[in-house]
Amino acid sequence: MGWGEREVVGVEPSAGEQVSVSFRGVAMGVAPSEPGTDPRHIAQPSAPALLSYPQGELLRGGRPHRVLAGSLHYFRVHPAQWADRLGRLAAMGLNTVDTYVAWNVHEPHRGQVRFDGGRDLGRFFDLAQDAGLDVIVRPGPYICAEWDNGGLPAWLTGMPGMRPRSSYRPYLDEVARWLDILMPRITAAQAAYGGPVVAVQVENEYGSYGDDRGYLEWLRDALTGRGVGELLYTADGPTELMQDGGSLPGTLATATFGSEPAAAAALLRARRAGEPFLCAEFWNGWFDHWGEPHHVRSVDSAAAALAGILDAGGSVSVYMAHGGTNVGLGSGANHDGVRLQPTVTSYDSDAPVAENGALRPKFHRFRELLLAATGADPRPLPPDPPMLTPRTLLPVPGAGLLEGLTALAPATDWPHPPSFEELGQASGLVLYRAHPLVPAGTHELTVHGLHDRAQVFADGVPLGVLDRESGALPLTGTGRRIALDLLVENQGRINYGPLLGQGKGILGGVRIGPRLVHGWSVHGLPLDEWPQAEVERAPGVAPPAGGCGFATARLDVGTPADTFLALPGFGKGFVWVNGTLLGRHWEVGPQTTLYVPAPLLAAGRNTVTVLELERFGDRIELRDRPELGPPQEYVETFD
Repeated sequence: MGWGEREVVGVEPSAGEQVSVSFRGVAMGVAPSEPGTDPRHIAQPSAPALLSYPQGELLRGGRPHRVLAGSLHYFRVHPAQWADRLGRLAAMGLNTVDTYVAWNVHEPHRGQVRFDGGRDLGRFFDLAQDAGLDVIVRPGPYICAEWDNGGLPAWLTGMPGMRPRSSYRPYLDEVARWLDILMPRITAAQAAYGGPVVAVQVENEYGSYGDDRGYLEWLRDALTGRGVGELLYTADGPTELMQDGGSLPGTLATATFGSEPAAAAALLRARRAGEPFLCAEFWNGWFDHWGEPHHVRSVDSAAAALAGILDAGGSVSVYMAHGGTNVGLGSGANHDGVRLQPTVTSYDSDAPVAENGALRPKFHRFRELLLAATGADPRPLPPDPPMLTPRTLLPVPGAGLLEGLTALAPATDWPHPPSFEELGQASGLVLYRAHPLVPAGTHELTVHGLHDRAQVFADGVPLGVLDRESGALPLTGTGRRIALDLLVENQGRINYGPLLGQGKGILGGVRIGPRLVHGWSVHGLPLDEWPQAEVERAPGVAPPAGGCGFATARLDVGTPADTFLALPGFGKGFVWVNGTLLGRHWEVGPQTTLYVPAPLLAAGRNTVTVLELERFGDRIELRDRPELGPPQEYVETFD
């Protein structure tokens, strides 16, 4: 889950080991607490919090202040573009950037911790400060964010009996261990030490999930005990139910919403006299699911709501100010109670700053409102990033689907089909192969607990596609053994609601009629962990076969610039550029182009690699603008 960084460069500190961090060269050492113990032995900053509200009015350093923030998630933006995107937020009239911290980005496997490259929080904080922005950090540990598993590592939620987001002791122990590693990097960048961090969020919209007050209190104490001395706050939807479940006495309560700011302000002020009004997420756009419309929000509608927040004397964080990309396999999924709703690769979110950095009309309208509210002098407007000239690339078929995948990963033998968690794999594909004896006639092939999608083959011939809602199809036998293959795709872990943390793969079993199939040969294919050499090797590991599998295309570039990649005629699959996994493509839409940031390209020859699951097209196109699907106006709901 990153822009091309694959080597593990750090491990967790052992018990009692000091974590050394620095902010702009000022070194700090923080001794981590033992997991599961009270951590309140770390000194608080001697300076008071930069943001305060002693008489109900928000102050910054003792002076009246409005937080005018925009959400930008460092893990959704190529690190070479961080400075550019932060500068665009500042040019819009914002004075603060807020970001989540995605635990699964930094520790995809337990004990293998990374803060390099696109995970370098310290550098992100530096660049924000260089842009003149304060920073709000939302460390979770759960973040939602339409990010895979809500930011929780799959190894964590896959632990037997795990109960995330609660006072369940094994969960608290793991969170404590993670905070020991993470928090020194945040606390070192606090305003008290000359850094830009001015506020830290406690959990995330917990009132939409549960009512374990003890968990929230434990987490708040875990943050302050590890040195957080700046403003702490909670964020929940603007309903009594959500605020009851997610707010804490003595901690600033804020609201997340997209409309009716006066009603949200009235609710908060009625419940929290003496606290300033802060909209922690102003939803000026929305995200998309595969197979559903592309959500947009009109400039007039969004600007009217933003004006309402400002007119009510409120502070605000524009969610998203710049959405970026669910790079690799970072996109999560929702579940509406009936079906899984996987999120698309783009996280453009109809934000004021588009996925490629272009400034939309919404940017300019927001800029007018924000500058009018502050009276600040406008910053110069940055130009839109340059784009490659549109062109067509010709794909060259490589290894066939089943032949290529079996050649890329060694098989392990299992009596039953294992889950992704049993394989120690967070995302990607798993190929399950068995050789059952199938009597003559037609039988029902049933997959129990399929999460999420399986392509079924008998002796290499496609039989059909199963998903979570349709777990059976007919299978014709001749009285002999067949090669039965199920290629199962994790389409994104659920990031919101009571189904958070569900497993992936085949969680039950496979039956032919009433009889379970045993004796499986299993190939784990964690696509987002393949090194560049593996991606480059993949198309040649087996001969071309059929209309799907691997294909490559050559892209010659003079001066690298941004582009959007489209695959007309292709069905469903994954795309790499120079060994970096961009994400998924799928003909069901709404998204039809994938953003390729200029830093992924080199002057000269570049390689596009496609793993196509269903059907090759005859060309790959580079376009100079995104195509995210027919628009549908976003409508806010609270469920």
